[in-house]
Amino acid sequence: MVDVLIVGAGPAGRAVAAACADTGLATTVVDPAPRRGWPHTYGSWLDELPAAVPHSALGSVTATMRTFGTSPHDLARPYAVLDNSALWKHLWRPDVQDVTGRVVGAEHGPTGSTVHLKDGRRLAAATVVDATGAARVLSGGRPSRTAAQQSAVGVVLDPAAAEPLCPEGSGVFMDWRSAPDTRGGWPTFLYCVRFGSGQVLMEETSLARRPSMPLTLLRRRLHGRLAAAGITVPDDAAEERVRFPVDDPIPLPGRVVPFGASGGLVHPASGFSVASALRQAPWVAGALSAGLTSGPAKAAKAAWSILWPPRAMATHGLRRRALRALLTFPPALVPEFFEVFFSLPEADQAAFLAADHDPARTAAAMTTLFSRAPWPVRRRLVAGGFGPGGGEAQHGFGGL
Repeated sequence: MVDVLIVGAGPAGRAVAAACADTGLATTVVDPAPRRGWPHTYGSWLDELPAAVPHSALGSVTATMRTFGTSPHDLARPYAVLDNSALWKHLWRPDVQDVTGRVVGAEHGPTGSTVHLKDGRRLAAATVVDATGAARVLSGGRPSRTAAQQSAVGVVLDPAAAEPLCPEGSGVFMDWRSAPDTRGGWPTFLYCVRFGSGQVLMEETSLARRPSMPLTLLRRRLHGRLAAAGITVPDDAAEERVRFPVDDPIPLPGRVVPFGASGGLVHPASGFSVASALRQAPWVAGALSAGLTSGPAKAAKAAWSILWPPRAMATHGLRRRALRALLTFPPALVPEFFEVFFSLPEADQAAFLAADHDPARTAAAMTTLFSRAPWPVRRRLVAGGFGPGGGEAQHGFGGL
């Protein structure tokens, strides 16, 4: 029996595996392909990444990110794109055992847990961590309701080709100006970041929609936007496709510790989760190590409590309420909302987008946004539930 068995070998799973091994816990990772590379692009504000992430794991750092709501804004906050191969090597530990297999269930006893694999094998562990992402294999599975999902389609271009929309040395966090064939539908934005190789990912993104925006539509909008800017996409350009939920409920505490996207660490407003997982992994490992002296159930409870103290629950609730309100907006008002947001003081923007949880700062940022918003935006925020009678008025918009 190992001390910790982690299901899932994505960035969150590898981060907590490394942290557990560093704490001295006997650790196993189970995944259908535990040595497979990570195909998606992961970005983060540089100041959100823990100091333990080495510079070698940063594929690129862009000093200024541009945004457009209805007018341009420059965010003087360095933005990093992670080098997935380098990050994988940083998180790899020779004493972590990798097991190739697909987990289908688990049962729990007073002294530990037994994890069941699809091929009939069983693995014993004192504690189990579910890092299976949106699948939530051991954390209740997918919720029955339709999720609000972020979706995107991107292409990788040479920097010279990307120049008209992403000039050298810059990046684009959100450009809400309409793509040529939006046709009055749900608005999407352009996101542009640079890789360490110098290439540029140009991605058409739907921030959140229920049900999700079809990838075929996003691809058409992206190619239309690029063509309008005089950018030709080569036939052999690499394409990235993204779709994941941003409003999954936080799993209840139990014998399995949900971590990463499985554990609710996806930011409802930005979709970011990797920086949060990297920051939280050592704390979870420490809680498991200390808790195991009192038994597996105590260890799992301690780890869940580290992830979701009352302040984290309160902050997450505020951000989720803002997301629900935004989902009720008519398409024409979404860029107006982000025009107000990116006109806020940088400290307020950072508080709302942060990987950590500070309910007071988050509420203050939301109150400032509401006070500066034009009346059509205010009315929609109130109608979406973030206003008088919305249940959280003392924390946000309803206090005005």
